[in-house]
Parts: sequence; C-alpha cells; structure tokens
Amino acid sequence: MEQMALENVSSVTEFILMGLTDQPELQLPLFFLFLVNYIVTVMGNLSLLNLIFLNPHLHTPMYFFLFNLSCIDFCYSFVFTPKMLMSFVSEKNIISFTGCMTQLFFFCLFVNSESYVLTAMAYDRYVAICQPLQYTVIMSPRTCSLLMASSYLMGLAGAMAHTGCMLRLIFCDSNTINHYMCDIFPLLQLSCSSTYVNELVSYIVVGTVVILSSLIILISYALILFNVIHMSSGKGWSKAMSTCGSHIITVGLFYGFGLLAYVKPKSAESVSQGKFFSVFYTLVVPMLNPLSYSLRNKDIKLALKKTWKRITS
Repeated sequence: MEQMALENVSSVTEFILMGLTDQPELQLPLFFLFLVNYIVTVMGNLSLLNLIFLNPHLHTPMYFFLFNLSCIDFCYSFVFTPKMLMSFVSEKNIISFTGCMTQLFFFCLFVNSESYVLTAMAYDRYVAICQPLQYTVIMSPRTCSLLMASSYLMGLAGAMAHTGCMLRLIFCDSNTINHYMCDIFPLLQLSCSSTYVNELVSYIVVGTVVILSSLIILISYALILFNVIHMSSGKGWSKAMSTCGSHIITVGLFYGFGLLAYVKPKSAESVSQGKFFSVFYTLVVPMLNPLSYSLRNKDIKLALKKTWKRITS
C-alpha cells in the first residue's frame, strides 16, 4: 500500500525561486547592485589569482592558501549569482530539479571547503608567528598540499551527504522555494516525505564543520595572542596583527553572517531575515576577500606594481 501511494505522488520536475524580494520597485535597483557586486567579485578574485600565480615571491604557504581561497570564491560566484540576477528581471525564475540539486551540491562543496581553508590559514598564521624558526619545515609544500586536499575532500564529502539525502526525498505539489537559491532548509520545507534523516545529516555535517573549524581557529589565535603579548618590541606586535587582520575580518564576516542566517527560530519573519543575512556570506564576503587582502598587504601591492610595470613595458 505504501509503495502504491508513493507511485501515485506526482514528482516535481522544476522549482520556482521566489528571489530576494517580491517588491517590484526594488527589482531593478537590486539587479544593478548585485551585477556590480558580481563583476567586482569575479574581477577581484581573478586578479588576485593571477598576481599570486605570476609573482614568484608570493609562492609561499600563506599565499598558497590565499590562492585557494580566491579560487573557491571565484567558482562560488558562478553557482547562484547569475540565477539570482535573472530573478530580478524575469516574471518566473524557474530552475529544473537537476539544476537545483546541482546548485545545492556546489553550494555545499564551496561553503564547506572555504570553512576548512580558513581553518588551515589560521593554523598557518599560528606557525608563522609562534614558531617562525620552524615555519619552513612545518609548513612544507607536502603539508600545505595535504591540508588543501583534506579541505576539498571534506567539503566534497559534506556536499555528497547533503545532496544524496535530498535526492531521496519526495516533492509533491508545492514547488516554490522561498529563497534566491536552492538551499537545504527551504527545500526541506517543500518535501512531503520524512526529513528526519536530512535534518540529522545536516546537523552532523554543519556541526562538524563549525565545531572543528571554530575550535582550531580559536586555539590558533589564542596561542598567537599569548605569544604577541609576550613580545618585547612593538614592531613585532604590529607585524603579527597586520598578517592576521585580514583573516580575522574574513572569518568574522563568514561565520558571523552564516550563523545569523541559519541559527534562528522557525517563522515566516525569520525566513526573510535568513535570506537577508545569507546575502552577506554568499555575495558580500567573496567580494570583500580580495579587497581586504590586497589593500592591507604590502606583498600584494608590490606584486601589483611589478605586474603593472610588465604590462606597460
């Protein structure tokens, strides 16, 4: 009987994305605002990738991690921003079931991978400041490669777990997603089958990412702070803070707005708030990362000058 009932359920072949807002007067201004955001994000991260790749003096562990962070942000911007821009200028923003699951997979992949890359960057700063004499030995090319491979593999495992569990769900008549992208919890609200396994997997995967990353980042910066306090020279303090400042800003924005978007009570008002806060960690943070690391970094500025001289000469 249960099997016959499931066979009679009409399966959804496409979803309708409601977008960021349903107010007509805001559609065009938001389109141009996020178009500028998209262009700055793509150009900023692409420029940073080229600078690090073309300048040998930036081929160090710190910039290796920054290269991977920019690579993730660059790819990340292509996952949902074009579809979001379409929602501002089209009457119905339709996405196929396959397209929705693909978007969900890459969204989870890049978000999880970025969390682990930021964690690796915190560990790198700890070794550089607290164990400078052993830095080149500890942060060898092999270690850096293993850290990045682990970050991508754990991100991939999380994305496969989320998407695999989503594919097992049954979606009935309702196919309107109250979001500008195919996110986990808005999709779970549309399912007419049990979502217990999905919610359990989500809490395990997200909990592992947040707890593990937060713990390593907090321990790394606690040890850095302890080491910096005992530095006799003000120059050492200034140098330590300048190398960590951009990373602290990135971590604060990424995790801060991520928690605001998801850790909230379930209500109609909280859904709108979740969409608002998710804009920051999905659209604003990838745009600010290259600007933050470029404007505050002497090595990047020097690389920019050298590259500009090569182009003009």
